[in-house]
Amino acid sequence: MRPAHLCLAVLVAAVWGVNFTVIEIGLDHFPPLLFSALRFLVAALPAVFFVGRPKVAWKWVVGVGLVLGVVKFGLLFIGMDAGMPAGLSSLVVQIQAVFTALFAYVALGERPTRIRLLGMAIALCGVGVAAVDEGTSGPLLAFLLVVAAAACWGVSNVLTRKASPPDSLNFMVWVSTVPVLPLLGLSLLMEGPSRDLAALRALDWQGVGVIVYVAWVTTVFGFGAWGWLLRRHPASTVAPFSLLVPVFGMSSAALFLGESVSPLRWCAAALLVGGVALASLVRTGGPARPAPEPHTAEVTRLPLSSARRSL
Repeated sequence: MRPAHLCLAVLVAAVWGVNFTVIEIGLDHFPPLLFSALRFLVAALPAVFFVGRPKVAWKWVVGVGLVLGVVKFGLLFIGMDAGMPAGLSSLVVQIQAVFTALFAYVALGERPTRIRLLGMAIALCGVGVAAVDEGTSGPLLAFLLVVAAAACWGVSNVLTRKASPPDSLNFMVWVSTVPVLPLLGLSLLMEGPSRDLAALRALDWQGVGVIVYVAWVTTVFGFGAWGWLLRRHPASTVAPFSLLVPVFGMSSAALFLGESVSPLRWCAAALLVGGVALASLVRTGGPARPAPEPHTAEVTRLPLSSARRSL
């Protein structure tokens, strides 16, 4: 990989990691479901005029949009709003790689190797350590919501593998159009019109900057650049850079939000990142039944494939 391409891969990981800190700041301005809806609204509507028509069947666009956009990001934003720290969230969602491997075995017949199973076990131990740390210092329910978000990310990864989109940016832009109305409806129902209107009336430049970052920098630039790298380099070369996401996530949360990192959290980080590396970077065994070969959807094998989408 050329130095310029290497720097771009690190930049994307940094953008996705800092995104968790930006989300935390944004939750001071907006209710979580409204914030998530605005993120997709701003990301999708201008971009659809530049990316052309969807290049996969609508069933895949709608399916991934609902699972990833509505459920995954809805749970993540609610969990963080309920007290899950930004840095810890950036770490825990990496367990999506384990969920992806499990769901791929069920849906695609991809048998994990022994090394991958070992990596999944290590990553799960990391989540257990993180749960103990959060259980003694913060709301456990918020932690579980973020874990559930990671599981939904795993489902969306498998759906994306099945869709095999030839253009990751085109796919992500159209996927981003799906959650807007469902999230707005859920926000009106659960958060209330008065709270939503109050947030919009109080919109300031910081709130605008937060929405622009999570919509255009994280989603459009992040996934566009990631897809560009995947078209020029093997997925096994590009994917490991996503393991830097929690490094930037925890570092930015400590720097800008003053979040402390306990010894237990460092231990959880080492276990989870190391386990995800084993589970994600080692090739699977032969499929139990024929499965379609993934193309640019390889980005979903590691986070901020969110899967994308970190967010």
